[in-house]
Amino acid sequence: MTLQEVKSLAAKGEGLKIEFKKKAAHPDKIVRELIAFANTAGGVLMIGVDDDGTVSGQRFIEEEVYVMEKAIKELIFPELSYDLITLPLNPKKGVAIFKIELSGNRPHYLKYQNKRQAFIRVADRSVQASIEVWEILKRSKSPKDMVFTYGRKEEILLKALNEKEKITLKEFSKLARIPKFLASKTLVRLVLANVLKIHPQESDDYFTLKEVEV
Repeated sequence: MTLQEVKSLAAKGEGLKIEFKKKAAHPDKIVRELIAFANTAGGVLMIGVDDDGTVSGQRFIEEEVYVMEKAIKELIFPELSYDLITLPLNPKKGVAIFKIELSGNRPHYLKYQNKRQAFIRVADRSVQASIEVWEILKRSKSPKDMVFTYGRKEEILLKALNEKEKITLKEFSKLARIPKFLASKTLVRLVLANVLKIHPQESDDYFTLKEVEV
C-alpha cells in the first residue's frame, strides 16, 4: 500500500471497514476495533490519521506499532492474524496500517480484567456482541443444513414478524411466554437456518424475516 493509497482510503472516512486513530493510546480499547473487523467483514485500522481523515502521521510510529502488537498478542483470543504496513511521511512521522481479514477462527474476543467480550462492526462503530451474535458467529464457521421443529413458538414468532416486520429477544420472549434462554435458542436456530436475519445494535439486537433471493 502506497502513501497515496492510504490518503485516498482515509478520505472516504470511517465506516464498516475503516477506522482511524491518531495514536495508540488506550490499546486495550483500540484492539476492540480489530476484533470487530475479524468477526464481521474484515477491515483496516490506521494509526497516525486524524478523525477528519487527515493523514498527519505520528512521531515514533515504531513505538505505536510495538504497543499495538503487544496488545494484540496479550488481549485478543484466539490468536489474530493481520498484515502490517508502516509508511514514513517524513524523517520524524509515519503511519501504520493494520489490515484484518474476516477470520475463520471467529468469534475473537477481548480478554481483559477477567472478562471475555466479543465485538462486531455496526456501520462505523464497534459494539459488543450479544450472546446471540456470539453463538451465530461460532456456529456459522462450519455451515450445514439446520433442521428445526415448527411449533407454537415459531408460529407466534413468524406471525408477529409478518405484522410488525421486526422483533427483539425481549419482545419475542414476552409474546411467546417463554424464558429468554429458550427464545434466544429459537432465534439463533432460525438465523442459522436462513429463516431470520439478525441486526446487531448497541442496545437490543432485532430480528427480521430473511428476504428470499430470486
